[in-house]
Amino acid sequence: QVQLVESGGGLVQPGGSLRLSCAASGSFFSIAYMGWYRQAPGKQRELVAGMFRSGRTNYADSVKGRFTISRDNAKNTVYLQMNSLKPEDTAVYYCNADVTLVYGRADNAYWGPGTQVTVSS
Repeated sequence: QVQLVESGGGLVQPGGSLRLSCAASGSFFSIAYMGWYRQAPGKQRELVAGMFRSGRTNYADSVKGRFTISRDNAKNTVYLQMNSLKPEDTAVYYCNADVTLVYGRADNAYWGPGTQVTVSS
């Protein structure tokens, strides 16, 4: 089984910064993709940023230029540096990973329990 553990959420004032971390543990062959999603009250879960093992990234338009995703493949950890935070960034942030459990088999998607980010004065 694969577990994702997020950390780094909290309360921050508008314009402030936070850094989220997500570490994957368990028995698996590799992690093809790691990303961050968020879900605000009354809204659908949406992609924030993601990174493939190759280093290719994708970002939501709303966070481009403010958020940076990075990944440490050796530690199976993904980070999300969030700068210039806005009240509309308030949401529960979820870590997602597409994991290859066994070489040659299809990937399986896993989710972390989520971490709350609140941007408010």
